[in-house]
Amino acid sequence: MGVERPVTQWYVQRQRILGEIALLEAAFTQAKAEQDGDATVLEHTAQQLIKAQKKLHALGPCPKPMMG
Repeated sequence: MGVERPVTQWYVQRQRILGEIALLEAAFTQAKAEQDGDATVLEHTAQQLIKAQKKLHALGPCPKPMMG
């Protein structure tokens, strides 16, 4: 079970972050389309999106390939 646990944890974290990014992108697109003049909501969503993308980048590559 040596390598399997870190790889599985990496994949779970990656999927969670990708899901968060997808939700934030949808919220950003919706807020941008509405354009009610409330720039703070748009700015806040953009900041959260940037933060999530940084988390994904910080996660880095998979520790070890699952196959091969």
